Amino acid sequence: MIRLTGMNSGLDTDAMVKELVNAYEKKGQKTKNNKTKHEWKQTIWADLNKKIKSFNSKVKSMQYTSNYNQKKTVSSNESKVSVIAGDNAVRGTQTIKVNSLATTGYLTSKNVNLDAEGKTVRHITADSTLEELGVTSKDGKVAITVNGKTTYIDANKDTKVSQFVKALNAKDVGVDASFDEKNGRFFISAENSGTAGDFSFAALEKGEDGEYKAATNDILGAMGLSGEGVSRIQGTDAEIVLNGATFTSSSNSFDINGMAITVKGLTAKGTSADGSDDEVLSLTTETDTEAIYKNIKGLISEYSKLINELSKLYNAGTARKFEPLTDEEKDAMTDDEVEKWETKIKDSLLRRDENVAAVMNAMKNPTLASYEVNGKKLSLSDFGIGTLSYFAAGENEKSALHINGDEDDEAVSGETNKLKQMLSTDPDTVAKFFSKLMTDISDKFNTLSTSSTRRSYGNFYDDKKVKEEMTSYEKKVSDFEVYLGRIEDKYYKQFTQMEKAMAKLNSTQTQLSNYFGM
Repeated sequence: MIRLTGMNSGLDTDAMVKELVNAYEKKGQKTKNNKTKHEWKQTIWADLNKKIKSFNSKVKSMQYTSNYNQKKTVSSNESKVSVIAGDNAVRGTQTIKVNSLATTGYLTSKNVNLDAEGKTVRHITADSTLEELGVTSKDGKVAITVNGKTTYIDANKDTKVSQFVKALNAKDVGVDASFDEKNGRFFISAENSGTAGDFSFAALEKGEDGEYKAATNDILGAMGLSGEGVSRIQGTDAEIVLNGATFTSSSNSFDINGMAITVKGLTAKGTSADGSDDEVLSLTTETDTEAIYKNIKGLISEYSKLINELSKLYNAGTARKFEPLTDEEKDAMTDDEVEKWETKIKDSLLRRDENVAAVMNAMKNPTLASYEVNGKKLSLSDFGIGTLSYFAAGENEKSALHINGDEDDEAVSGETNKLKQMLSTDPDTVAKFFSKLMTDISDKFNTLSTSSTRRSYGNFYDDKKVKEEMTSYEKKVSDFEVYLGRIEDKYYKQFTQMEKAMAKLNSTQTQLSNYFGM
């Protein structure tokens, strides 16, 4: 559309239309503001929902008594034996001797560049053929056996060193191999330690009947894999004697009755034939009260952090006098002023929110309840856990939990740590109580996050409702933009008509002036 903008009237038509449209635009600003605040609210809830889900996940894991049954095993000599105790490890002290360590089979060939007198007579590379090493067989093979499985590898005079090494490194052969050109040696090691993982070689060649038989020429010797100058370490098993019973392993790790034992050194052998004066180490297994305390303390800390955030959001002050800023208003303010203004609004968006209140109640109510354990009614206070007094607690921290005697909590560090005491004297009661408490919180969270017409399964706010409202606001804003466009077009048409009328009047005046000679 071509618009005539004040050519005849001399008026700033664009400015006048803008002023007129602005009067209407102010009426629709409230809808835009509502949409902006709703977007912020949606973002805040999405972030908060993740935090609640994360806390709920930790609560669910702490429902199980196994989380309160951790154990630790202390070795009398960690340099020779170390142990990680599982939940089913037996409490008490055990004895252990280390008779042997597991080793990995290894072969270092002789230097294939040297002759029998030790003089360098050639330089073998990965591209060299085995014939250059002295292999004469046209149909030679090397049979390598690992744990009862034999693999046959070409080793004839035309086979390249690189091809032989590549074949050794093939999947399922059971060894790792390389050829060091600088030192002229093959290096071959078993993939797994122990006797079962060790390897052996045999040279074969095709006989006149077409069958492979033991080679008549020294293929392995020519390749430096047997004979004088070869270094060979046999794969051996580790052996321990635990409480008088002998155990073997292909590695230096043993998994016995809930204990992951790692042997690092041999215990000393005595002079007695019956081994009565051999060095014997002790393994002492006990409840790991510190680890269990740390788990409970971590969850109490996560609880307090989340409940404080929820309390702050729920108890936030109003921001009725604050509305999202327009672009013009932002241009007139500093970035810091804009941020403070918007933060004031965002902080108030979940004030008295019913979903926030529901999550807070689901968290707080179980912590105020009592649970029967071994015939007694117990609550958190029986374990020295509770909130601070009203005046001692900070703003929006009145629902936070504190563990009396916790050295990291200044407010209660001087109190007796009853939780640690009970973990030491009656860990079973601690486990059962906290298992019931966590189950109660988890059950309430499950009820809150049930799928409905207003929310999706697993969420703690009415995300479906929020999305529907967002769609409604977007439509209202879009409809209003269309409405403003029509208003603007109407005013431009009116001014265009005026400009045309004035143009016609000016033309008539010019004609009259010319007619009367003016």
